[in-house]
Amino acid sequence: MNERDSEMMLAQLQRAGHTIATNEKSADVVILNTCSVREQAEIKAIGKAGYLTRMKRTNPNFIIGIVGCMAENLGESIFQRNSAIDFVVGPQRLHELVEVIENGGKNLRIGESKSTKSDQDFSYRLKKFNGTAFVSIMEGCNMRCSYCIVPKTRGKERCRPVDEIVSEVEFLAKNCVKEVTLLGQIVNKYIGMETVTGGGKATFVQLLERIHEISGVERIRYMSPHPRYFSDDLISAHRNLPKLCPAIHLPVQSGSNRVLKSMGRTYGREKIFEIVEKLRTAVPEIGISTDIIVGYPGETEEEFLETVSLFDAVRFNMAFIFKYSPRAGTRSAELADDVPEDEKERRNKVLLERVGEVSLLYNQRFVGKITDVLVEGHAKRGKNIMFGWTPNHHKVLFSATENDIGKIIHVKIDGFATTVLLGTIVD
Repeated sequence: MNERDSEMMLAQLQRAGHTIATNEKSADVVILNTCSVREQAEIKAIGKAGYLTRMKRTNPNFIIGIVGCMAENLGESIFQRNSAIDFVVGPQRLHELVEVIENGGKNLRIGESKSTKSDQDFSYRLKKFNGTAFVSIMEGCNMRCSYCIVPKTRGKERCRPVDEIVSEVEFLAKNCVKEVTLLGQIVNKYIGMETVTGGGKATFVQLLERIHEISGVERIRYMSPHPRYFSDDLISAHRNLPKLCPAIHLPVQSGSNRVLKSMGRTYGREKIFEIVEKLRTAVPEIGISTDIIVGYPGETEEEFLETVSLFDAVRFNMAFIFKYSPRAGTRSAELADDVPEDEKERRNKVLLERVGEVSLLYNQRFVGKITDVLVEGHAKRGKNIMFGWTPNHHKVLFSATENDIGKIIHVKIDGFATTVLLGTIVD
């Protein structure tokens, strides 16, 4: 979501006559697009802003802005923490960015926008695509998960019209985008603003069917769904729509029903087993990843072991595991953060070891096989080494050229590690 927002801001500035600076020191304006989901993200952003303010000593006209979820969460207090910050803009007001910069002075734009200008205008798409693009289908969230700051920072749930989303994807397909990822805080809760084809299907499934019909689009992904809204017709869509990738990110958060209830997650572990069984029956090769929070207030050793047993039963091939940290303004922040930090670290390591073992075994099964890979760009290391993704959302490293970026190519898998596959291009 933040990457998509950064694209939109960049395009606004380019349309207004600004150009991209090659580095911070040569810039007139530096904007930090921030996250507030975890405390550590805010700490890093505040530290980075402190570093940037030193540039004002040699260039008093240098402009520093903080935007995104931290801007919404901390608001005016950001100016109090660092008086050199020039503007603070929340995610619901990003379409006002050019006006904020041109007006100068201290600017605070948070909360719901009163402007009639849409922040969902997809004409911001100015960059050279690498074959893949994010498409926001909804913003905000109406859920009340106890630990989550998103409803405060991104506001109430707002869905885009189906036809507008389809038009954006058609635009992307004409610009050589082969894979689209539909974004939403709870993407499978999307209800749109009209029924697309009827037939009793969930509106989100109907939207997937519309996008599936678009010529040029070869892959469809979405993130992140909520287990409560994982309907049978969505599971059937994975079987019936060839372009819908066999990969699901299913945020579980905990394997304990007591902890899930305290989190406000509105489902139990039994629901997870049901969804996974149906998914693997419909698409046996599907990859399933998850999010887990360890050390939630009151989580006992027995409740943590319930999460371990869920891991052992489901065998997630990838997981993002977070140590709980309270976020001011959330319900869980009122609870005692009573799991010691060293115990959170131990639980974190236990699950990381579990998912690492499963990931290695899962990746091993691809060795010797030929798979389609969408080439996205240069790997961080290695001359002429590119990276791309399989339909199952496995990262693959292989030797290739600039001309391959944005293409779907055939790659034979020669080796593997915990998080990547290693391959060779074949005809």
